Order: sequence, then C-alpha cells, then structure tokens
Amino acid sequence: MTMGTGGTRETSDDTLGIGKRLTVVFAVAVGVVVLALFASQPLVGIIGRQLGLSADLSGLATTLTLLGYATGLILLVPLTDIIENRRLILTTLVANVCSLLSLASASTRVTFLIASFLVGLSISAIQMLVPVAASLSSEARRGRTVGNVMSGLMLGILFSRPIASLVTEAFGWRTLYGMLGLAVAILAFVLALFIPAFRPSGRGSYLQLIGSLGTILKQEPILRRRAASQAMCMATFSVFWTAIALRLAQAPFELGQTGIALFALAGAAGAVVAPIAGRAGDRGHTRPATALAHVAVIAAMVLAYLGGTATIGSSTVSLAVLLVAAVLLDLGVIADQTLGRRAINLLRPEARGRTNGLFTGLFFLGGAAGSALSGFAWNAWGWQGVCVVGLVFGVAAIGVSLSDRSHLNGDHCVGK
Repeated sequence: MTMGTGGTRETSDDTLGIGKRLTVVFAVAVGVVVLALFASQPLVGIIGRQLGLSADLSGLATTLTLLGYATGLILLVPLTDIIENRRLILTTLVANVCSLLSLASASTRVTFLIASFLVGLSISAIQMLVPVAASLSSEARRGRTVGNVMSGLMLGILFSRPIASLVTEAFGWRTLYGMLGLAVAILAFVLALFIPAFRPSGRGSYLQLIGSLGTILKQEPILRRRAASQAMCMATFSVFWTAIALRLAQAPFELGQTGIALFALAGAAGAVVAPIAGRAGDRGHTRPATALAHVAVIAAMVLAYLGGTATIGSSTVSLAVLLVAAVLLDLGVIADQTLGRRAINLLRPEARGRTNGLFTGLFFLGGAAGSALSGFAWNAWGWQGVCVVGLVFGVAAIGVSLSDRSHLNGDHCVGK
C-alpha cells in the first residue's frame, strides 16, 4: 500500500493507522533498549575499581556510551530514509545484544571502553523506531502515537539509573549488562514478529544522505527552533539529575544508594505527560502546551532550590519539595520533547529518519552541556549553583520559543 508518509508498508493496520498493540510494542521496545544508555552513570565508581580505571577515567564509560549514541544518530539513523526499516532495526538490535554481552564479559579496560562505545552506537535503534511509528500512523493520530512511544522511551531513561543501582547492588554490574543483553535479544525476536516491513521512498547514496543533513537543517526553521528549545530543557534535566544524588547523600537527607534509587523511581512519574502532550498537539494546542512545559521546567528549578537548601521546614518537607521538583521537571522536559517530535515528524515524510536524527542529536548536545556544567557548578557553588544554572537554561528555552512565534507551532503542517 502506498503511503502519504514517504514510503510503503507491506502489512495493513487499522484505518486510523498504527494499532494499539503495535504502539505498545514500540513503546516497550524503546524503553528497554534505552536502559543501557545511562545505566553506567551510578556505577562508574564500582566499575572503575574492578577494571583498574582511575577516578579521572572512570567517567569514560558513560562518556563513550553517549558519544557512541550521538554517532549513531548522525551516521545510522538517517539510513531509515533509504533502507527497509524492519531489516535495519533488527540488524542494529542484534549488534546491540552483542555489544552488551561483550560489555558484561569485558576483562580489560580497553575492551570495556570499546564495548561501551558500541553499545551507545547500537542504542540508536530507538531513534529508528520512533520515525517508523510516526510513518505508520495517520496524521490525525500522529501526535498521540509519538507521545505513547515517547512515554516508553522516557520511562526507560528515568528508570535506567535506579534499575542499574538496584541490580548492581544485588547481583553485580556484569549481571546487569548480561540481563540487558538478554532483554534486547527477546525484544528483537518480538519485533521480528510484530513490526511490519516499511520501505522508504528515498533514493541516493549514503554519502548523499549524510550530506543532505546540513541542507535540511538550513531549510527547516521549525526543526532548528524545536531542537534548540529541547536542548535547553535537556540541559536543565541533566543539570538536576547529575547532581541530585550528591545532594540527597548529604545532610539532612543522607540517603543511601537504595533511597536515591527510589527517589529517581518516584520522579519517573513525569513520563505520564507524553501522550497528553501528543494529544494537545493533535488538537492544535502546540503553542500553549509548549509554554506550559517551559513554565514547569522553570518552576521545578525554583522548587529544587528551595527544597535543597533545607530552609523551608523539616528534612521530610524538603525532600517532598525536591520530589515535586523532579516530577515537575520531567513533566516539562518530556512534554516539550513530545511536542517537538510531533512537529518535526510533519515536516518531511521522505526524510523522517534524518529529521529525527538531527533533532535528537542537537538536543543531546544540550544534555551533554548540562551534565558538564552541573559538575562545575556543584564544585564551585554547591546545590544553589546547580539550581541557578538549571534555571538559566529553563529561561533560555522560553527565549528560544518566543524568538519567532510563527515557527513555534508545527500545526500549520497539517493545515490547522
């Protein structure tokens, strides 16, 4: 069946586009695969000691995984515009399984770090699944579909740190990566049964495909602005979540590894906003929904400042305020990202893989900047400095959105 989204699919779904069962499959898939992306963050000390990595080099485990992911976004995800998507996704997932098992069995520093990069590279399969889900959905339901899939993705990101901490504490980090490899292997088998073959209409060589990225970015102001907006939000997200474990371990909270993990699990409640934001976009409310998302990000950092200074009451009250801040922050960041993905998935059906790769890669840079500045702010000014840096990024997100309101709302792409 020829589709109006830039390709053909060999199987048919319901008349509204992608079915509920397949949406759940996509959401679970991206949620499981993304677990390994941030899993090493709370484990760098343990892994470093066992593999003989110095304190300065222990962070390379996370850095190389994230670098591999960024590389995959630019070099692999665009292939969805010219290669049959089902085969490409399954091949990338098999590579992810092999990389995770190599990570679990790594006996030297070099093999571990190489495997970390390859794990991140192959995790880019999640950004192949998102545009395919959008391609299989009708325009009227595309925001809802993307929102539902994004719920799985964001839950995976939010749960990755506490799951890594709890599993490692009970069984060790090698078991953690072995379990993740097994989970992705099962997932690949399920996807082989459920995901339809999707043949993009794009043509041309790989070099032409990569070369077109700059042209697309130059010609699509919506892509530039939504990526910049989400980059600022992700920077705030990274600033908060990179430093919150350090603050919770201090007085008056003095939480251990399990307590910090439970805090992160509770904060994951913010992921419920993704489908709601998607529906808001489908109904033509992208602009006010985006404004609310940015207000939530700013309010979260204000509450984080108040709760973290422990001057608003007992430690229990302060901890509750920090938890509200975490949920509110996740709500704002996830809503902005969902609305952004909806907007860019309406731009160029024939280049959906490239636009998603560009969007994710660009806001990923914001997240990396937030992580780096968070450590600097913590060492220089403590928790107050962390919150101020996060607040500045939140205000910058609103500034980006207001710089050209005519490009903020992607609804004109569907005639709304």
